[in-house]
Amino acid sequence: MRFLPLIVVLLLSVGCQHKPFLMRGGMTMNGDMRMNGDMNMNGDMDMSGDMSMSMKTDNTASRLASVLVTGHPNAGQKVAVVDVDGLLLNQNISGLGSMGENPVALFREKINAIAADASVGAVVLRINSPGGGVNASDLMAHEVTQLKRKRNLPVVACLMGTGTGGGYYLATHADTIISHPTSVVGGIGVILNVYDMENTMGQFNITAQHIKAGDKIDAGSPERVVEEDEREMLQNIADSFQKRFIDQVKLARGDIQTEVEVFDGSVFTGVQAQQLNLVDQVGYLDEAIDRARELCGAAPDGPVVMLRRDNDRAYTTLDVSPNDPLGMSLLPINIPGLDRSAMPTFLYLWQADPSLAAVIQ
Repeated sequence: MRFLPLIVVLLLSVGCQHKPFLMRGGMTMNGDMRMNGDMNMNGDMDMSGDMSMSMKTDNTASRLASVLVTGHPNAGQKVAVVDVDGLLLNQNISGLGSMGENPVALFREKINAIAADASVGAVVLRINSPGGGVNASDLMAHEVTQLKRKRNLPVVACLMGTGTGGGYYLATHADTIISHPTSVVGGIGVILNVYDMENTMGQFNITAQHIKAGDKIDAGSPERVVEEDEREMLQNIADSFQKRFIDQVKLARGDIQTEVEVFDGSVFTGVQAQQLNLVDQVGYLDEAIDRARELCGAAPDGPVVMLRRDNDRAYTTLDVSPNDPLGMSLLPINIPGLDRSAMPTFLYLWQADPSLAAVIQ
């Protein structure tokens, strides 16, 4: 019997008309296959038939599921950590390494899942965002308000690296705001990116020939200079959105009495933000989770969950969904009319990076 392995190898290498191995049907392999040592095969090996392979190109096909990331699973009420990262836009964010999801739609899906889960006792908004569209930021803030109204759940906002513009606007709808000491906080302002490319287009003999009804219907177009009355019209809109932002901050934080101007778009460190009463506490994400546990009466080792799709990682509360856009050109230009879904929009955004304008445009 000790020569049997040698005989099998010889038959495989030289062939045998009696076919010592005959396989019909399918072969299924589950789990991992490990091979140690050397394996040598001499001769020809032929394979016939069809081989098919399926690959999921994005995560949008699967529904969100609650994934335990820390704490004891049977220790009572859960704290749900909702990650809010990157630009807040009501449009799909596509690019390399991105799921191409709409941040507003994804946020609503997560909030709806939390509202339907009676075992969730509190929510932590983990925010790392420079902001985004005025409308997108307001829609997300409205979802938080509705969740608190329906479930009366305590909500704690934790500002990570950046909590400015719409990111901070969203945080003001939480019951408590905790900021990292090294966070950048504030950016309470509005911006509309408008560019004058009339001369640039003229250098290439490109002229716009619009057919329009209404003199101001193309106000803000990069193809011509913005007229003074058009600028006033757009400025009035920006001012009204700014007032809405300021009113929300005062409602959430009280009247901020300080010699430092905080409503001009300025940004501050987390420590400075606490001194200005823009946040309640300087701390880290773990402290925000502990605070959420306290507010809902959960156990100190209570379960902490995140909402994830099938193949989206969530091993720690710091994991981020791959939904960041592909790096854009530093020149924030878009050819007018080619993408009507990416027209200029009013933004609650700390726009320190010029490439952000290219993503939005």
